[in-house]
Amino acid sequence: MLRMSTWGVSRFIEPCLPSRTDRPPAGPDWIHEIKHDGFRIMARRDGAGVRLITRHGSDFTARFPLAAAAVAALPAHSFLIDGEAIVTNAKGLAVFDLIRHKRHGAEAVLIAFDLFELAGEDLRRLPIESRKRGLAKLARGPHPGIVLNEFFEGVGDIIFEHACRLGCEGIVSKLNDYRADRHQLDFDGATQSRS
Repeated sequence: MLRMSTWGVSRFIEPCLPSRTDRPPAGPDWIHEIKHDGFRIMARRDGAGVRLITRHGSDFTARFPLAAAAVAALPAHSFLIDGEAIVTNAKGLAVFDLIRHKRHGAEAVLIAFDLFELAGEDLRRLPIESRKRGLAKLARGPHPGIVLNEFFEGVGDIIFEHACRLGCEGIVSKLNDYRADRHQLDFDGATQSRS
């Protein structure tokens, strides 16, 4: 969904939110990503600079300086990345309490999982594989404040079980031809049926 923003002349693109379901999907037509526990962020860079905007439209750029600096260092003048700002514990797991009360915001990194715009071109109708290739090319190289969210192909139930064993929040599954204007499926430990 597009809506005009108060944070510059660029449009605010509201991120698609996952829909919860009881079981991960089966079949080769799905990819699966780790679901991280943080703040959903739309990272925009354009002529007005870098902005890290929450899904509710709040500007968190100053709150997450490491992530903002990493976005500013990427080799393109104009883009919009969909991601999650997280802070990890000693085990490397995202913990929302570490980021929620502004205690560790300076340590937050952006987990990047989609590329919506590049050089003024709206990419949301392209298949997810194309957008992820473009994102990987844009974010390649050492940028300490941004990390690509890897995706996995395979049986959703197995990937979900591994994510839970590692202590992750869950997984998000998307069809291989997922367009960014459609919904995705969300599986977390609170809603997953293990019977």
